[in-house]
Amino acid sequence: MPTYPARVTASHEIMLGKPVIRGTRLTVELLLRKMSEGGSVGDLLSMYPHLETADVEAALAYATAVLAQEKVMDLTA
Repeated sequence: MPTYPARVTASHEIMLGKPVIRGTRLTVELLLRKMSEGGSVGDLLSMYPHLETADVEAALAYATAVLAQEKVMDLTA
């Protein structure tokens, strides 16, 4: 069972429907980008003091679930 639904939400009224951490305007995309640029969970918690470790874990779980449903296309043809 996914662990992210309690912490990740999407609504057109908030950030135009991008997935965000519930109760914030922090998008899953932003958190993933910061981590891909070398940021750690600790860095994120320092930058966004209202964020919890479980929020970051939920963002990662959400991204994993989305990618698991992704259809791979052969773009070499």
